[in-house]
Amino acid sequence: MQKTSQHTNIIKLIENSFQLPSPPAIAVNILNAVRKDDEPLTALGDVIAKDPALTAKMLKIANSGMFYSKGNISNIQRAMVALGTDVIKNIALSFVITSDYRDSGKSGFNMDRFWQQSIVAAVAAELLSRQLNQQTDNIFVTALLNDIGILVISQAKGDIYNRLIREVNDNDHLVEAENNLYGYNHAQVGYALLKHWNLPDDICEPILYHVDPDRAPEEHKKTAKVLYFSGLLASLCRDYGATTTAPVLQEQLEKDYGLTDEQSYRLLDDAATKSNEIIKLFEIQAEQMVPYSVLLQQANAELTRINLSKEQMVLELNVARVKSERMARQLYESNARLRELVYRDGLTGLYNHRYFHETLDKELSRARRYHSSLSLIIFDIDHFKKTNDRYGHPVGDIILMNIAKAVCSAVRPCDIVARYGGDEFSIILPETGAEGARVFASRLRRCVEGIATNHRDQVIYVTMSAGLTTTTPETNEITKDELILATDQALMLSKSSGRNQISSLDMRQVES
Repeated sequence: MQKTSQHTNIIKLIENSFQLPSPPAIAVNILNAVRKDDEPLTALGDVIAKDPALTAKMLKIANSGMFYSKGNISNIQRAMVALGTDVIKNIALSFVITSDYRDSGKSGFNMDRFWQQSIVAAVAAELLSRQLNQQTDNIFVTALLNDIGILVISQAKGDIYNRLIREVNDNDHLVEAENNLYGYNHAQVGYALLKHWNLPDDICEPILYHVDPDRAPEEHKKTAKVLYFSGLLASLCRDYGATTTAPVLQEQLEKDYGLTDEQSYRLLDDAATKSNEIIKLFEIQAEQMVPYSVLLQQANAELTRINLSKEQMVLELNVARVKSERMARQLYESNARLRELVYRDGLTGLYNHRYFHETLDKELSRARRYHSSLSLIIFDIDHFKKTNDRYGHPVGDIILMNIAKAVCSAVRPCDIVARYGGDEFSIILPETGAEGARVFASRLRRCVEGIATNHRDQVIYVTMSAGLTTTTPETNEITKDELILATDQALMLSKSSGRNQISSLDMRQVES
């Protein structure tokens, strides 16, 4: 009871901080299929077969030797018979989730690097669990989703958290920094997300405790510990300084599992080699990983050629690597600052008019492609000129900044908020129908109405008028300019009807 209460409190804390994303639609179908008591093999096979691209990837990984060494699996039904429903379910979920969460929408987060690290960890976990005779059907997908909390926090918190990731070198220090900054960490967020998606406890619980396996309940301790070591193995496979840090890991593997030097080195080799093969199936742009044994050979050959001691060579390599990383980081930060100057409004920090137009073009195209809804809100502050004339432009600027901050706190990570011009703001709401957009706009109107701006001995309140339009699969051929014009017309209707209200126009009437 105490453990359940503690977990419930964790989920409530995270849900109060930001909205957890929903699972991909096909992932929901996959999970529902395997829960059916009547012929789950048929139901799961039917779901996967509806997506030819997913089916092709599934068959490739099934024949890769990672899960089935005999090969010659030619269809999903044969794969499920050979590997089992749970393994096929987990492989399918791995492809679906990595494919759906490839663009965080926030600058500063390297999505391909994140998924490469996760895939290497999944491969390492599969190999380590086999080495220890602790293999379970869920170990691959559990390790793949082990750090998904990092992705969720990045989507919710943006640049501040992305800078934190770049500055912290290891998982333990990242967890400490997250707890200090937010009151929770990425392991807890990952647990909350996967519980929200109704994934089983033998996936969720080890992820919650992977940063401190010794605290895990007894039934999940072994898996949590494998996740912990697979994360270290993945970091070493992607780190060309592995020749100096691998012995530390080897000592830990020997202490905890009794693995010899040869066994741990072979584990590093196999993780790099097999990960290179599996990563290609996930269609992720990633650097080729060099097996540990090859790194040792290269290092020894270089030592012989230049007649330097191993300590000197390692020092020079580390210095060069640090310099290279520093230069890359500086270049990245410079580019990020330039991007901010191009696309950000200097006063409010919101996206500017240019970024709004570019993004609306993209979101309209996406809505057409996936036959989904898209809503647009344009609002301005009622009688803002009078407010400026009465209190002065500096106070007007403070009001604009207060409103921008309130709007950013109200929207989802996928929504785009821009300063359209002057006291006019725009909000793009992807995959949002008319009713949902109107509920959000009404909540936003009340929020703005309650913002208090203090000026000397006075408290200033303002209101907003808004226009709202929504494209649907029936109207998504409408152009960007037509959508903006209709939203402006709805805004004018709010103003002419007394202000401090929201008006909407039916795009079907506008098109006709």
